[in-house]
Amino acid sequence: MARRLDPGAAVGGGAVLCGAIGLALGGPVAGIVVAVYATLGGRALVRQRQQAAVARRRARALDELGAMAADLRAGLPVASIVDSPGALGDRAGAALALAAATGAPLADLLDRMEADGRAGDRATAVAAAQRAGVRATALLLAGLPAAGIALGYAIGVDPLHALLRTPLGAGCSLGALALQIAGLAWSARLGRFGAAA
Repeated sequence: MARRLDPGAAVGGGAVLCGAIGLALGGPVAGIVVAVYATLGGRALVRQRQQAAVARRRARALDELGAMAADLRAGLPVASIVDSPGALGDRAGAALALAAATGAPLADLLDRMEADGRAGDRATAVAAAQRAGVRATALLLAGLPAAGIALGYAIGVDPLHALLRTPLGAGCSLGALALQIAGLAWSARLGRFGAAA
């Protein structure tokens, strides 16, 4: 059986490899800058994939709730529904206990749980759309250094030589990198704050 690679290890390994390439091509400052950008980009990709996987699992779980309610209405026994593999056993068990204690129809409880979950997903999607400005600002911040370097080449100078091969340029590069990390962290914090509100 194939072993899955840990995402953190993959990001770390990719950052080390990119840093080594940057070191070989542009020196120690380039190695540090490239490794940090590789780490930030890798972490963003991993986080995006994890969020997509969570959303898929949640959608499947809500679909299972609806299917369980339909199976109950079709006359399947309760035990086979709650014990079915892949079903939301805990939620279905809680709904079964509530239905037994109150006499409420289990299928109706499952339908309401599904409807509540879908309403929560819609509210989360609306909040994510409203946080799009923060994400756009973060992407703009991430792209500014490359745009500045391109502008330098467009006016006929060699900005990479100045930024990577001179002491003042190296200090500016590392200082700008630290400020950019702080800006991206602040943007991420604003996005999390908006998600919690």
